[in-house]
Amino acid sequence: MVCIRCKMVVKDELSKLGLHYTVVELGEAEIVENITDEQHDLIKAALLRSGLELMDDKKSVLIQKIKGVIVELVHYSEEPLTINFSQHLSQKLDHNYTYLANLFSEVQGTTIEKFIIAHKIERVKELLVYNELTLTEIAYKLHYSSVAHLSAQFRKVTGLTPTYFKQMKDKRRSMLEDV
Repeated sequence: MVCIRCKMVVKDELSKLGLHYTVVELGEAEIVENITDEQHDLIKAALLRSGLELMDDKKSVLIQKIKGVIVELVHYSEEPLTINFSQHLSQKLDHNYTYLANLFSEVQGTTIEKFIIAHKIERVKELLVYNELTLTEIAYKLHYSSVAHLSAQFRKVTGLTPTYFKQMKDKRRSMLEDV
């Protein structure tokens, strides 16, 4: 789960099946009851109908948790980190960062850094489309060191300058799940 709507869908599906949960976060759900194999299959089928997937193996779950931390940080957090991201991720997931980075690269075929950059650029696009903030304000909001750094990264990823992107009539953005 990499979005708030996904959490709502999971909560709804669990409730429909009469299951009680204590936590539904991005990438995980804690169910109060011990579930049977039949309930497990029902949950899996219900999530698939909604376009979600039930993760059973530990590596896949950990990858989803890494993605969840990144999405939460880039799209929903206003506060800058007081420690570097690798420390933040290690503390949040209780794993060594090198292990997390190697696992992520092996499974996803990209680095954590590139994944973060892709999400930051999607967030920049979103903010440009809303047209409520200046580029300077966006750079500050997303903790870029400067507007020049944001612009260079934006151009490297999209092939466009932020200003040109903002002027485009067809402002296509990617869904978070597709980044």
